[in-house]
Amino acid sequence: MKEKNANKKVEHIHKYVVDNTDKRMTTNDGVPIHDNNNTLKGGERGPSLLEDFIYQDKMAHFDRERIPERVVHARGSGAHGIFEAKADMSKLTKAKFLKKGTITPVFVRFSTVAGFKGSTDLARDVRGFSVKFYTEEGNYDLVGNNIPVFFIQDAMNFPDLVHAVKPEPDNEMPQAASAHDTFWDFISLMPEAAHMIMWVMSDRAIPRSFRMMEGFGVHTFKFVNEEGKGTFVKFHWKPRLGVHSVAWQEAQKISGYDADFHRRDLWEAIDKGHFPQWDLGVQLIPEEDEDKFSFDLLDPTKIIPEELVPVQIIGTMTLNKNPDNFFAETEQIAFDPGRLVPGIDFSNDPLLQGRVFSYADTQNYRLGGPNFHEIPINRPVNGKHNNQKDGFGRQDILKGNTSYFPNSTGGGCPYHAMLNGEKGFESHAEKIDGRKIRGRSTSFADHFTQARLFFHSQSPEEQEHIISAYSFELSKVNDPKIRERELAILHQIDKDLAKSVGKNLGITPPSTLDPLTVQFAKQNHPEYPIQAPTPEVTVSKALSMHIQPGEGNIESRKVAFLVADGVSKASVDEMKAALEAEGAEAVLVSTHVGKMTFKEGDTEEVQHTFLTDASVCYDAIYTPEGDSIKTLMQEPDYFQFLNEAYRHCKAIAFDKGAEKLIEQTLIKKVDEGIILASKGNLTKDFIFVMKGHRVWEREKDRKVAV
Repeated sequence: MKEKNANKKVEHIHKYVVDNTDKRMTTNDGVPIHDNNNTLKGGERGPSLLEDFIYQDKMAHFDRERIPERVVHARGSGAHGIFEAKADMSKLTKAKFLKKGTITPVFVRFSTVAGFKGSTDLARDVRGFSVKFYTEEGNYDLVGNNIPVFFIQDAMNFPDLVHAVKPEPDNEMPQAASAHDTFWDFISLMPEAAHMIMWVMSDRAIPRSFRMMEGFGVHTFKFVNEEGKGTFVKFHWKPRLGVHSVAWQEAQKISGYDADFHRRDLWEAIDKGHFPQWDLGVQLIPEEDEDKFSFDLLDPTKIIPEELVPVQIIGTMTLNKNPDNFFAETEQIAFDPGRLVPGIDFSNDPLLQGRVFSYADTQNYRLGGPNFHEIPINRPVNGKHNNQKDGFGRQDILKGNTSYFPNSTGGGCPYHAMLNGEKGFESHAEKIDGRKIRGRSTSFADHFTQARLFFHSQSPEEQEHIISAYSFELSKVNDPKIRERELAILHQIDKDLAKSVGKNLGITPPSTLDPLTVQFAKQNHPEYPIQAPTPEVTVSKALSMHIQPGEGNIESRKVAFLVADGVSKASVDEMKAALEAEGAEAVLVSTHVGKMTFKEGDTEEVQHTFLTDASVCYDAIYTPEGDSIKTLMQEPDYFQFLNEAYRHCKAIAFDKGAEKLIEQTLIKKVDEGIILASKGNLTKDFIFVMKGHRVWEREKDRKVAV
């Protein structure tokens, strides 16, 4: 957070920012408005007149203020920032923005996938993680997710996947949820989805914050150097704050208290100067090693385990500015994996190849035509020069009488880069030799090995969460045949996993795949099922989110101080100072809003109460000492606050005198997450446990729903 350039602001679209302060009101054509409250009428009580162009101008704009929301990724949040390249990649790519020391402005949009624009932030779902780099060679879009693989292998199935996960067409339910028949019907017939659905059933699908989740390019791309040599590359965003989640029951409650939890978290962090950062890493595979692994690099349902190809950090992204206008920037930004710059190219991943058409076509429709790239948030910083003209939403004014190429009337301009000794975008000169075919390589046919790798790489607590997630989702499925088909898939991944989920559903998992599943799989791979190759890696540490106490950091974490009149200011100030020194934030939560009186006589304004807030909105809980303890002893909502925090495995600290409050809670065992002033160093021990994110081991002693 304190690195150089962390506070560097993004300036490239500021000339389009309008400040109405001290400005007179005008129409969209700049005509001053005398009265903006009354339509033009034929007399005070007469009919409104058609000639009222001021009314028409205002109402026509209002009628068109909403544009079609994205079919997927509709619910989004965005921020500006910078990317600084920190490694010399010139031997592998000619992309100038990756030259060491180069600083490039970016805009990032985070999102959920399945829900409508007005849905909750805390749905169990994949999260979009898309970055637009405004490079000196044009815009480059790295359009990714917080999960490194995808449900399907070929773009032909993408509409089917989305139709299946969206609300069912007869009743448009459920919203922003995958726990229903049509989704699991599709998934249970698509064994290629087994790996991705394992990630979605894990804690990765309910992140604590956008700032605390990884990002992935999903597909295999290519770096291309000046000599035209290609190198396969996978992109990774590694958050400086660590990778953390919330508990499932906690996510449901947060949705009730604050459906904008993630959006608010990102906005407030940037607004307070807690600029989130991610390191950009790459996995690099020489072209000659394309076929060396037991899996296919072009298969988007597969990862490259970091034990096989380590992630090399090549730069850092810092988000340091909130949008000035949500609609103009976050809503209108157009991402497209087909926006490349020299030095980066596609692989033949069939899902990626399909997305290149789909995204451009979608933005063309959503944003009113072919000129969406002229909207300020989508404009390249180096300008655009071509002979494309006219169309909806045209903003640039093309001078002269020439709008074609080649030409002589315009001096042959705009000219090809190579005519002036420059270089433009050149696709990698990859040799292609094959027949036209609708089908897939046998190398795409192993659907369960990496799903097994992911499950076996999780901590015991994370595995239990996956079992609970499958059990919850499949319990919402009404058709028992769909449940059985999915349990048969789980049996191929891990017998104990299938058995545990089946026990919760009252079903004995079938040992073989359903004939209908095999039938559909054979349409892609006639020889299915194949003998799975032997994997190089069976457990990968990088796939687990588990973190030991003291290993992480608590920067920007929120700690609820549970207080009432008479609380000790010294007790509050000491803990607050210790937390703020680590970058965390202390929030007073009291029995009432307004002025609160300390034991020492000082006062402070309080904005949060036990009725308006809940433990699910905070990362840890602290009860200071003071006369306030007598009041809290009689406050049922205080104990509800504590009990829920305990249930969700959070760190809970009690200062002197407050420890006796534990007797009236559900806390029956003082584990490592219950920090007492009478034992050790209160502030130091509290911070140490908080750095471990949660005390998940608590679930072993108390069989609680998470």
